[in-house]
Amino acid sequence: MITISLCMIVRDEEEVLGRCLDSVAPHVDEIVIVDTGSTDRTKEIARKYGAKVHDFEWTDDFAAARNFAFSKATMDYILWLDADDFLLPEDGRRLGELKRTLDPVYNAVSMPYILGRDESGKPTFSLRRHRLVKRSCGFRWIGAVHEYLEVRGPVYHSDVCVTHDKRKPWTDRNLRIYRARLARGEVFSPRDLYYFANELRDHGQYAEACEYYERFLDTGQGWVEDNIQACLKLAECRRQLGDEQREYQALCRSFLYDRPRGECCYLLGEYFLRRDRVDQAVFWFQMALQLPVPESAMGMRNAAMTTWMAHLQLAVCYSRLGKHEWGWLHNEKAASYVPDHPGVQHNRKFYERVLGKNGRPG
Repeated sequence: MITISLCMIVRDEEEVLGRCLDSVAPHVDEIVIVDTGSTDRTKEIARKYGAKVHDFEWTDDFAAARNFAFSKATMDYILWLDADDFLLPEDGRRLGELKRTLDPVYNAVSMPYILGRDESGKPTFSLRRHRLVKRSCGFRWIGAVHEYLEVRGPVYHSDVCVTHDKRKPWTDRNLRIYRARLARGEVFSPRDLYYFANELRDHGQYAEACEYYERFLDTGQGWVEDNIQACLKLAECRRQLGDEQREYQALCRSFLYDRPRGECCYLLGEYFLRRDRVDQAVFWFQMALQLPVPESAMGMRNAAMTTWMAHLQLAVCYSRLGKHEWGWLHNEKAASYVPDHPGVQHNRKFYERVLGKNGRPG
């Protein structure tokens, strides 16, 4: 059985830290908490779980703080989490089983990171991250903000999910860090360009975000998953700016980097539906449902777009085409995922009027 050190960096996390540690503490052998300047009860809560608490002066450098936390670990493997992450009970059991059975030949373990769930609790937004790494490998964090863990060697892809549930309000902290770096004359890496563009987009600065997404893509050095996401986000920014032609171009550009992704097909469906080009919209929504998830699934996935959202849009499309039976069928398929969704319920009332009792054809 391997041993695990949990390493976290925190600041003013009294609201969520207990939830996180409750979910993971039974499955780790050591808890290392690096505090970057809390003024609330964060450190007191950490110590209740037997954590080794260390202070670290904040320097606007997430990688430096995480590397410091990793340097304090003493067990075979290091697990990292943020305070607003936690494990559901079934994932805690999976982590316990992983701890008992993991072959030490693996340098790292990836885990799905669940960033959003629908009303039935099924994941919507998710991606994979390297969560558990062998301490003896000395892997390092890189990047002052939106840092990443540089991992090499064999990786085991586990089914242990980490759920994210942010409670703090969003701030412009990351955007300020990037702007300060620019003001100092730093040259941004392709990854920096991408994540700076994301921050600009998140703060509604769409024109500047477009500039940096284009600069990132033009480097030709981005990770394929970031390239695809940059295209989809660039298209969103173009739409916000009312630039329909370049919105379409950005979506199509994503096809240059890998096989078409269902999320992009869904967005193309929306693009044509907004223009009342319903036949084309149907084609793209159907593609969103049919395309398989690529084997390399480390990047962001929006499961809603490739399941119930596409079915719900097809219900709209087929009703506009007068094919109400097909519309009803797709609405019921959407209902199998999100039975209480307002759109599903609204459509059911419509099909009751159009098709008869219970909205069923015939």
